[in-house]
Amino acid sequence: MMTPKPTGPPDGGWGWVVAAAGFAVNGLSYGVLRSLGLAFPDFAEYFDRNAQETAWVSALALAVQQAASPVGSALSTRWGARPVVMVGGILTSLGFVFSAFAHSLLHLYLGLGVLAGSGWALVFAPALGTVSRYFSRRRVLAVGLALTGNGASSLLLAPALQLLLDNFGWRGSLLLLGAVTLHLTPCGALLRPLALPGDPLALPRSPLAALGLGLFRHRAFLVLTLGTALVGVGYFIPYVHLAPHALDRGLGGYGAALVVAAAAVGDIGARLLCGWLADQGWVPLPRLLTVFGALTGLGLLAVGLVPVVGNEDSWGGPLLAAAGVYGLSAGSYAPLIFCVLPELVGIGNVVQATGLVMMLLSLGGLLGPPLSGFLRDETGDFTASFLTCGSFVLSGSFVYLGLPKALPSCRPASRPGTPPPEMGELLPVPQVALLSPGDPHSTLDTTC
Repeated sequence: MMTPKPTGPPDGGWGWVVAAAGFAVNGLSYGVLRSLGLAFPDFAEYFDRNAQETAWVSALALAVQQAASPVGSALSTRWGARPVVMVGGILTSLGFVFSAFAHSLLHLYLGLGVLAGSGWALVFAPALGTVSRYFSRRRVLAVGLALTGNGASSLLLAPALQLLLDNFGWRGSLLLLGAVTLHLTPCGALLRPLALPGDPLALPRSPLAALGLGLFRHRAFLVLTLGTALVGVGYFIPYVHLAPHALDRGLGGYGAALVVAAAAVGDIGARLLCGWLADQGWVPLPRLLTVFGALTGLGLLAVGLVPVVGNEDSWGGPLLAAAGVYGLSAGSYAPLIFCVLPELVGIGNVVQATGLVMMLLSLGGLLGPPLSGFLRDETGDFTASFLTCGSFVLSGSFVYLGLPKALPSCRPASRPGTPPPEMGELLPVPQVALLSPGDPHSTLDTTC
């Protein structure tokens, strides 16, 4: 006997448990990766390599995690998110344990880059897609809550990892991170399957269909992925080089950890605030995405232009402020890039679309950190690196202007109609003409 599908996302209930699981998944993936930059000076010293070569560790992890995200989405479509995320947690933990016994930088490339990156590829898109499926009216807030795991994990792991490095060295630290990332497996067990009216009636018949490549026929989705690929070149450089940049600016190890923590605090608050703001429907999501993407680029430019600190005992006020501004803008951008997807491709395709967006981000994730390391080796500091990455983020935000509703329009808007069933559950849109046209209290908005 088949269980009838609900009329729409439950918008609460077990969905908040799923959002909490997404919070932990995000923290144990991107949060760990963002803090891992604190160990790069130790890698460079032990293996006698430069910043560009050690940066490939994170670059490979990002590239593999995001390039293989469509595979995680396809497996989730076939077998469900729960078993896929649980297997991904085991692979991630094994990658850290393997890297703890590395005798060359190649071993770190294979352990952290390929093995842990493959595990992360299986956890992020299925978990975040499942959160989107459980919510409609509160979707951006729920996804923003899940994505705050990144900032919260950075806030806790940055000083904790520095403490581990001081007391156990990089090998012991990687072993302990292997134990921590194993907690991705019970997080996957919390992702209860949910059937919705917009779901496909049959499973994809071919691997290409399971990957969702047909979504590129949507012009808006194509514009989104192109802009996101450009943003990705610069967006992940602070994950790798914000702490080394603080060290180059004259701060000590704990001062650099404080800078990472400042960015994390701004990131956490902005994701929740932006989630609440977007769910009000006052401004179209594509327009918010464009604005906060541009602000993220400007924040990165500010981080790169901060002057050198006098001594290691200084707390680096200007850099802390710039990192906080960057965290606020980047945190606001993050939930929007995923929550705009149901509006563009429908709720039934959101998991596949999330995987494809992550794949396009991998192009930037592969290019950005090594380019940043190369510029650092050539110029002696990370100023040119952050200026370059900020320029890429601004370029991607300009491309977002091609999305529907990204720019305002001056023509009067009509009452929005009911979306067709094949488009799934759309995100909230501003309500125009709330009362009848003849009512003196009616308000008339504009279409954007």
